[in-house]
Amino acid sequence: MHYGHLIIGQCKREQGHTLNKELLTATIPHSALGERLDIAIVPLFPEYSRSRIQQWIKDGNVTVNGQPWTKPKQPVLGGEAVELIVEINTDLNAIAQEIPLDIVYEDDDVMVINKPVGLVVHPGAGNPDMTLMNALLHYNPKLRDVPRAGIVHRLDKDTSGLMVVAKTIPAQTHLVDQLQRHDVERIYDAVVVGQMKVGGTVDEPIGRSAKDRTKMAIRSFGGKEAVSHYRVLERFREYTRIRVKLETGRTHQIRVHMASLGFPLVGDQTYGKRFKIPKKMNEEFVAFLRGFKRQALHAGALSFTHPVTGKKIKSKVEMPDDLFELIDVLREDVDVYESKMKGDDGFDYDYGVEVNYVTDEDIPDN
Repeated sequence: MHYGHLIIGQCKREQGHTLNKELLTATIPHSALGERLDIAIVPLFPEYSRSRIQQWIKDGNVTVNGQPWTKPKQPVLGGEAVELIVEINTDLNAIAQEIPLDIVYEDDDVMVINKPVGLVVHPGAGNPDMTLMNALLHYNPKLRDVPRAGIVHRLDKDTSGLMVVAKTIPAQTHLVDQLQRHDVERIYDAVVVGQMKVGGTVDEPIGRSAKDRTKMAIRSFGGKEAVSHYRVLERFREYTRIRVKLETGRTHQIRVHMASLGFPLVGDQTYGKRFKIPKKMNEEFVAFLRGFKRQALHAGALSFTHPVTGKKIKSKVEMPDDLFELIDVLREDVDVYESKMKGDDGFDYDYGVEVNYVTDEDIPDN
């Protein structure tokens, strides 16, 4: 009995190098008597997810004792010889481009990237190249044999921070499973418009907006589960710095959830609203706020279980300079305003003369 043993055939690449094929064989153990075909063979081919194997069964890529089986629910007896034709579509249309990468962690199976503001993750309409995928293909040409060049999740173009990339198909399958089980910890720093009093949890499904298909929205019907936990880190006059921990990873999740609470992210051009300009704010501070044109969101912490070693991989990166500057401006605005409210008239009572105060060190011992 060859339980879990894979006999890997010659990798065949079709014209255009867009499809990799492999023939894998194994024997279903007798202990699987009565199990569904898909459930019985998933442990035999651990590199691939159950959903992918189910699709291959439906596509006729699985034979049992030489006969094609196309129904995932069909029960097995145990002892059958299984052949699986693996077909992996790769993103070979994307070209390799030399784009700098900030690599926080890397080994033979995974890498963690600190994505800068302005870098798109995947090629698409309006962004055919100069994306993270193009950069990855240049950095490591072997990623051409991994779907989506190993990318398992994404960040918006104008969101900075940490992303994990798989370097092999088994690692990618393992990471996707972790994401689906909500086992990957992702923590974000953000600044929102409005004074948030306390933290909490938003548990609201998200789906495509019925009014604007380019946007996401809270959808009671047709939306996918979305859960965000948030807490207040610092309050300013009309703004709040928060930290958000994701359970799920829906498109624009934090942006949509915070906007639904009435606290959109600073600079969010899609889900935001007009800036709140605090009373008597300095003009230079006002100008800075008006010029902050990207959502104030940074993926600062990421942790996951290594797909091969089983060890916990934890990564942290500081916020980019523009977010630090935003927070400094809001802090300084508070200081200036409070100083004015306390009656500081700004008059120099020392008449411009520098005053040196005597300290203990200036006094002789004798």
